[in-house]
Amino acid sequence: MEKDNQQLQRTMTSRHIMMMALGGAIGAGLFKGSSSAIDMAGPSVIIAYLIGGIILLFVMQGLAEMAVRNSNARTFRDLVESILGKYPAYFLDWIYWKMWVLNITAEAVVAAIFIQYWLPEYPIWILALSVSVIVTVINLLSVKVFAETEYWLALIKITVIVVFIIAGLLLLLVTFGNHTAVGFSNLTKHGGFFPNGSTGLITAMFVVIYSYGGTEMIGVTLAETKNPEKVVPKAVRNTLVRIISFYIIPFFIIVSLIPWTEVNGVPESPFVMVFKMIGIPGADHIMNAVILLAIISSMNSGLYASSRVLYTQAMDGLIPQIFSRLSKKKVPVYAILICTSFLYIGVIISLFAGSKTFEYLMGSLGYTVLFIWLIIAFAHLKSRKKMPEQTSGYKVKFYPYTTWIAIIALCAILVGIVFTTSIIVTSITLAIYILITLSYVFKGRFYKA
Repeated sequence: MEKDNQQLQRTMTSRHIMMMALGGAIGAGLFKGSSSAIDMAGPSVIIAYLIGGIILLFVMQGLAEMAVRNSNARTFRDLVESILGKYPAYFLDWIYWKMWVLNITAEAVVAAIFIQYWLPEYPIWILALSVSVIVTVINLLSVKVFAETEYWLALIKITVIVVFIIAGLLLLLVTFGNHTAVGFSNLTKHGGFFPNGSTGLITAMFVVIYSYGGTEMIGVTLAETKNPEKVVPKAVRNTLVRIISFYIIPFFIIVSLIPWTEVNGVPESPFVMVFKMIGIPGADHIMNAVILLAIISSMNSGLYASSRVLYTQAMDGLIPQIFSRLSKKKVPVYAILICTSFLYIGVIISLFAGSKTFEYLMGSLGYTVLFIWLIIAFAHLKSRKKMPEQTSGYKVKFYPYTTWIAIIALCAILVGIVFTTSIIVTSITLAIYILITLSYVFKGRFYKA
């Protein structure tokens, strides 16, 4: 196959990129992980998501600046390698790939859980299998079809979150019919605003970082984005405000409306619980359907991101060339199929573990997002010395202070998580990282400069 025929097409626009970042970040972490985060931190989960949002802002600003300085980059590895060296770039590529293949597996199970709201008689694994097939088919279509599908899926869930915010504020502040305004007393009842103290807040940061993970997907879209040096900074600016708003405000509404002690341990999402309170017939079913679409949207983005990592690895001779082959629709079909295979491995796991599969996978994913953000932040810290100076374009204000704040905060969260996370999850994650490192050591001679 000719090299020209192996090149991805630049068909994605700013609106596609912005919605993909939202699609990646507003998924199971928000709709399912929210229960776990609230259970850990109580009402102070609002503070946890605010801190996470500020860290995310600083990391993404650095990513956008590096993208402007290196407009020929196709993915994270291209941005990081010239700054930090081959091993950090190699490690970043593979942990990012590992993050998404595990994430789409976890989200397939979560999607099945929400389908069970309507079909309780069907086991998790059958429902997860059905969702996996749908996501595979969408990704095998052209990039333009994929991007349009993702755009509209993301737009639907964002619209409903806005409706959720408006309805929630009405329930909190307005008395109507048989409903009495709830007010904000639930924020301090049941043990106070920090019912589990600082430990609860630190533990919740694990879920927070996992929930925000996916926004950095902008760094994987570079090869298929028109004018990335202009589009990426714009997408970063527009996306971050929305993500922080779509997390912090909904969490504020949830812990204000519902006693935090009643959120976890119920089959439905807290978002469904709030829509039940509205009293509109079928509102809970509408919300459940939207959440399901949101999770499929996130899986869609994840399969895209993981397959593009394999594609660029194959193009550079790091893995078999078959993964760089494109279909007539210009999508890396074999890379997509190998990533999809993990969805079906997840289906097999869920056959035995059921709904607990999500909790098992979420732990390792939180670690991985932390390391991805740390590597991006360290790369940005050194980027102005290693990359050519930009006379114009996007520049991070208050450099390097914002990047240092992000690094220090992420290291502090990492230490706290190590002491509060299951030793099994930590050990499995460490083993995966060691395996990636060993693969670099023993196969480094095949790495093309």
